[in-house]
Parts: sequence; structure tokens; C-alpha cells
Amino acid sequence: MTTPAGTLFVVATPIGNLEDMTPRAVEVLGRVALVAAEDTRVSRALLQRFGITTPVVSLHEHNERQRAPDIIARLQAGEQVALISDAGTPLVSDPGYHLVAAAHEAGLTVLSLPGANAVVTLLAAAGLPGGNFCFAGFPPARHAERLRFFRQAAARPETLVYFEAPHRIVGALEDMAVGFGAGRLAAVGRELTKRFEEVKRAPLEELVAWVQAEGGRRLRGEFVVAVAGNPAPTRAANGIQAEDLVETLLTELPPARAAALAARVLHRPKKELYRLALTLANRDAPP
Repeated sequence: MTTPAGTLFVVATPIGNLEDMTPRAVEVLGRVALVAAEDTRVSRALLQRFGITTPVVSLHEHNERQRAPDIIARLQAGEQVALISDAGTPLVSDPGYHLVAAAHEAGLTVLSLPGANAVVTLLAAAGLPGGNFCFAGFPPARHAERLRFFRQAAARPETLVYFEAPHRIVGALEDMAVGFGAGRLAAVGRELTKRFEEVKRAPLEELVAWVQAEGGRRLRGEFVVAVAGNPAPTRAANGIQAEDLVETLLTELPPARAAALAARVLHRPKKELYRLALTLANRDAPP
């Protein structure tokens, strides 16, 4: 395929298994004038594996705005440039947005070369509805903010997909079990496409135990989590959300009684709402 001079190629690279490198990616990376890479050390090792000797420059979150004008100038001069990240598809929780946006604003051609992507890789194996999904990146790192983040998403009907780091995966799953409900079906993918790849589909409360099992050996590597969407409205007949209803009941009742009444109104598991009641009661308790 003939491409115009000054084309910016956004190239997906493997997320683990190097056999997932596409022939088209190898061909393009070998013939462009420059490769802009998130981490030049990681990318040079990949390029050497495929015999690619194209010059490489760094383009990461700390220097992208400063480096983009020079790359745009080279594209405007007729050179072709490829953008890659450390793994997977650039711009998907990776750098590159400012460069790609600048290329469009300059009237340049931008072409994406598809390939490995951790979000789609998990969705294909998760056994959750994939016709309508939302990728939400990394959840907040702090517990209170993260719990609020998941609660706000709990009523959404589409499958929700998140990235998470190994040192935060247990806390994130625990907060998901509270925010979405312990019985909400989800899937965890770890080390996707790599030697110790695993995908586990289960209710959120079971996934917390699964990740921690076997002496914590699973608490390594990269994680992707897909959470099933809300299968039914979570509002009472008068439009009150679960958290609002439980919080109101707690002003007059102990957590167990508040959860029992809310479960009857919302037709949701009492155990799930009891956990929510305890969380809200502890949040509002004086220090």
C-alpha cells in the first residue's frame, strides 16, 4: 500500500508474546525515517529482535509536548515517522495524544496499524458482554477516591474495563466488591499473552481471594479487570439510588436493619447492601 509522504504511523506492538508482532508492523518500522518510542531502551530491544535499525527517539509523558514540534516538522518535510509505546497500542493509557493531535492539526496523514491490545484481549476471553463496553483506564490510587469512582460506575449497563498495577490490585478488587456489589460478575486477566497468563471469571468477592491465593504468587505482573455491567436498574421506584437510600436509613437504623430494608426495596442481596451500610457508617463516624 502506498502512503503519502509525511505520514505518521501509530503502531501497536506486543503486550508480552513477541510472536504477536505483525508483519506489517515490522515492515513499517523498518522503512520509516524515525521511531518515536515511550522508552527507548524497551523499544530498541524489540526492534533489534526483528532486525530493525531505524533511529529511535523518546516520546513519553514528560517530554511529549516539547518533542512533538520537531517531529511535526520532520513530517512536514516529507519524512515518515512511527509512534510506538512500550507495549500494546499507543494512546491507550500510553503517551502519544499530543503528537497525534498535532499531526491532525497540521493536516498530516495519520494511520493506525492494529495489533495487540490488553483491553480487547481480556474481553475476548472474559465471557462477559462485549458488544458495548467502556475502557476506564487506571482507577484512582487512593482508597476513598477509588471507592467513590466505582460507586459512580455501578449503575452503568455496559461492561467496564480497567488496568491496575500489581501492588494495588487487591485493594482495587476489594473496593470493586463494595462499589459494584460482591456478587457482580467480573474477570481478571494477568500477564496476558505471557508465559504465566491467567484469566479468571467469577463474582468480585471470589476474585479477591483468587488473587491472594497460592502464597500471593499472582500479585505480580500486569492486570486487566473487566466488570459486568449492571443487569437491571438499581433505583427504587421513587428514583433513589442504593447509596442514597441506605445512607438515609442509617440516620435512624443500625447497619443491619438499614441493609435489610434497602434490600427489600431495591431487590438486591442483603449481604451486598450490608457491606455498603458498614462502609457508609464508618465513613460518617467521627474520627
